[in-house]
Amino acid sequence: SFSNTSCYLPPLRYPAVCQLEARDGSPESYLIHGGRTPNNELSSSLYMLSVDSRGYNRKVTLRCQEKELAGEPPGPRYGHTISVVHSRGKTACVVFGGRSYLPPSERTTENWNTVADCPPLVYLIDLEFGCSSAHTLPELVDGQSFHLSLAREDCVYFLGGHILSTDCRPPRLFRLRVELLLGSPLLSCEILNDGLSITSAIATPTGSAHEYMILGGYQSESQKRMQCTYVALDDVHIRIESREPPEWSSDISQSRTWFGGSLEKGSALIAVPSEGNVASSDAYYFYQVSFKQEAEGEDPTQTCSQESTEFEDSAPLEDSEELYFGREPHEMEYSSDDEGDTYNEEDEEDESQTGYWTRCCLGCKVNINTWEPFYSTELNRPAM
Repeated sequence: SFSNTSCYLPPLRYPAVCQLEARDGSPESYLIHGGRTPNNELSSSLYMLSVDSRGYNRKVTLRCQEKELAGEPPGPRYGHTISVVHSRGKTACVVFGGRSYLPPSERTTENWNTVADCPPLVYLIDLEFGCSSAHTLPELVDGQSFHLSLAREDCVYFLGGHILSTDCRPPRLFRLRVELLLGSPLLSCEILNDGLSITSAIATPTGSAHEYMILGGYQSESQKRMQCTYVALDDVHIRIESREPPEWSSDISQSRTWFGGSLEKGSALIAVPSEGNVASSDAYYFYQVSFKQEAEGEDPTQTCSQESTEFEDSAPLEDSEELYFGREPHEMEYSSDDEGDTYNEEDEEDESQTGYWTRCCLGCKVNINTWEPFYSTELNRPAM
């Protein structure tokens, strides 16, 4: 559920998401920018999602806040990236890439839904003051989408991506350095060799800080990228090494599309549609891919443990059922004081103040008992 101070978070496809670590008393949170809404509109909002509280009854209450941006904020887009950089004791967000609709002056009835790569501008956002600035760098001449961004301190690495104007996936690799000087920030960009030709990939952290395994994605319009790549970031360099892929299941190998995301360290979630199942065309197979270090001091290698979950035969979740996020396995066990799952009336929260339904404003007169969702995807199908 969401706290009563939360704003509405719409279903979004292809937004830019990054983790903001807990610093200076601020809780760990996730930044969500842009994305496509269910009615095919593009969002330019920036949301901050964090855990508001954890009840004794294991109920997690989330808090979502929309950050207002001033100055030169990035426009509506999807397929872009957002990263967090730290420099001289300050923190800022870097937004780059993505696609958007044509400018209003060029948009007609015939090309109303036509998209194009956004101009290759780098947006720097100060979360504390809500200020945003756009920067042009001579090394960035083409827009790109569905690339990867990996950050370490004051540097962001951009890997791969798709250029819509030329319909290509060049093996590009850029290093962007951001110095948050007093007054105006200083940005510099360097083109590096040995990049990756990849789009829509998953980067999951493994081992120590700033080590990643890259999997999934596509290397062409009709070909998935089945390899895995190990990436390590140090103070001045990036190291990229190929890794043997796991033994993919037949569902994954034969599927034309796949998608997913990073879980905790060394683990990723991959979903493929069950295309051969005629009875339920909306069913998906979910696999968990895990990467482990074989011995101390060695580079992480994959020991792919794939756990498939087919939801077509599963009973749908009822309104009374709850989902728990971010809990470790030992946290879900009974407590040591033998209380277990004994019902405690004091653990119940005031649903009039906290719950899924939040009013958009003080004057909202919508009757939540008779309200029907405008989009079927809000209750029936998650945004992919």
